[in-house]
Amino acid sequence: MIILAATPIGNLGDASSRLVEALEQAPTIAAEDTRTTVRLLAALGVANRPQMIALHDHNEKERAADLVEMARTGDVLVLSDAGMPTVSDPGFGVVAAAAAAGIGVTVIPGPSAVVTALAVSGLPTDRFTFEGFVPRKPGERARTLAALDAEPRTMVFFESPSRTAATLHAMVEAFGEDRRVAVCRELTKLHEQVVRGTSAEVAAWADEGVRGEVVIVVAGAERRAVRFDDAVEQVARLVADGARLKDAAAEVADATGHSRRDLYQAVLAARH
Repeated sequence: MIILAATPIGNLGDASSRLVEALEQAPTIAAEDTRTTVRLLAALGVANRPQMIALHDHNEKERAADLVEMARTGDVLVLSDAGMPTVSDPGFGVVAAAAAAGIGVTVIPGPSAVVTALAVSGLPTDRFTFEGFVPRKPGERARTLAALDAEPRTMVFFESPSRTAATLHAMVEAFGEDRRVAVCRELTKLHEQVVRGTSAEVAAWADEGVRGEVVIVVAGAERRAVRFDDAVEQVARLVADGARLKDAAAEVADATGHSRRDLYQAVLAARH
């Protein structure tokens, strides 16, 4: 079968006994960077020397079918450089291909930068959304963040240290100066740091320079006081822009607190 295995995101002590056992027994490992995996094997004292296959964003579409065929006769262990495969890392295409071919898929759970940052952020964890990396180009980045302005759930982003300050300033523009933000840097490593504050405060901190692996956690938007008639108009505008009425009513309901059923029925009634 296909085995997705989470690897440490920083602290080698987070490697589970199941991960070590799987590394010792795997005949084949598909890895985001085979050099990183070789170093992991050495650091964990694993003597096994499995067949190594590079699996990354640029070749996953082509490699997925081959890995699925290999999994018919033996286990294929899928690793990313750190954390859980498929979460902003290669692996999704392999899982989809395996599912379509009737090949079993299982997981060796473990470290995840998304959940670790969320837990330590001090922001609500009951509902959250993972948004991956923010677009690099300023215009696209601004549009992406603007579209998330009304998102009520806590948002988790990955970002490179060199672009962290620019992204935080873009968040000030998109979400306002007072949105609560936590920047989680070097999680589980020696120099782990979590900087919490308003978007403006954290952006000013980042101007001094940021180093290491970065995860940004942003509080969701507070529900705004919106009259029911105005909320109905918002739904109607979304529908006019191509959204399904059901989806538009749900989105506006989440943002305003009005009943999605009432919004749905009001827009229907306005059509007659």
